[in-house]
Amino acid sequence: MDPELEAFIPFFPKADLTDVEKERQVLAELAAGIPAETEGMEVEDLLVPGDPDVPIRVYRPHDAHGTVVWMHGGGWCMGDVVTEHPWASRVAARSRATVISVGYRLAPENPFPAALDDAWTVLRWAHENAADPDLVAVAGHSAGGGLAAALALRSRDEQGPPIRFQLLHQPGLDDRLTTWSARHFTETPWYNRAKAGQAWAHYLGGRPATPYAAPARAEDLSDLPPAYIASAEFCPNRDENIAYALRLLQSDVQVELHQWPGTFHGSQALLSADVSQRQFAEIGAVLRRALT
Repeated sequence: MDPELEAFIPFFPKADLTDVEKERQVLAELAAGIPAETEGMEVEDLLVPGDPDVPIRVYRPHDAHGTVVWMHGGGWCMGDVVTEHPWASRVAARSRATVISVGYRLAPENPFPAALDDAWTVLRWAHENAADPDLVAVAGHSAGGGLAAALALRSRDEQGPPIRFQLLHQPGLDDRLTTWSARHFTETPWYNRAKAGQAWAHYLGGRPATPYAAPARAEDLSDLPPAYIASAEFCPNRDENIAYALRLLQSDVQVELHQWPGTFHGSQALLSADVSQRQFAEIGAVLRRALT
């Protein structure tokens, strides 16, 4: 493991989603201590009309080019536009795009397809309100990366808003948890096999997974937007991320894949580490290129 990251492992919370409300409070406390990067941009909270309305936080750099619909992580159970503020602001600052952070409904109170329906509502709104509707990307981390992949599938299947690009950062894509990394990473920091199983159980609510819930189940990955996929070495999602990238390539979809050595799921939250700085810089550079 990267030594700068390994030094912080004793301070990370236990990987567990048994008490979801407690874990939401822990995440809120952690996020409150991380500074945002909002210099040179306007930040606005809005409600997107829908059934129900969806809260969003919009980040508009003064020289913004293109739009990114950003879905936060948290195992579909935790997070909102407030806890995502440090990360969404960094994506906007580095990409120089307008970033729309989506406050989708959370499981287990609102299982699938609530989060995806909220993200879909925001994607359609973003397309209608974008300065250039041909320059709209979907992106997210962890559960949010899975939602971004699902949006790309749904938009293709329903002839929805055109998506220029999909950025999937350590995405949750496969509820089956049968890959080598999903079976063997039982003691990894922050996110491990047990927590992944809990997250999927909360999200699915006892119902069978569809490709819109678990995009790795989709049989056809053709005609999807170009993709950037990032995986972490010590992450249960690692092998499903790599497998999804290979399947996209085999379906004639352009893919950039970056497997970050020495990292674990969510380790980019440790901003002092050089590898974390490089991850955020790359996310920004990838989105800038995609939205040019």
